[in-house]
Amino acid sequence: MNKVRLLLLKLGIRSNLRGFHFLLYALQLCLASEDYLLSVYKSLYVDVASHFGTSRDNVEHCIHTAISSCWNKGNRRLLFKLVKSPLKSNLTA
Repeated sequence: MNKVRLLLLKLGIRSNLRGFHFLLYALQLCLASEDYLLSVYKSLYVDVASHFGTSRDNVEHCIHTAISSCWNKGNRRLLFKLVKSPLKSNLTA
């Protein structure tokens, strides 16, 4: 878990964003069960929302904001190195 937290920070996702914490927990769930990747909106976001006492839509919005922050202001070089394939942005800040 600490390695994932450090990686998110290295990517430039600030820990003061709610999405950082939602994303960290979501990644922990996905590492425990890859089945979450088959149903992100109906399963993963619901479980993250339940854990943090918020709505699934809020989880989606905050994670999107954190990812947009990474894309627009973060460490793109590290992001491209991790993904190892071309990335195109359809995110708007």
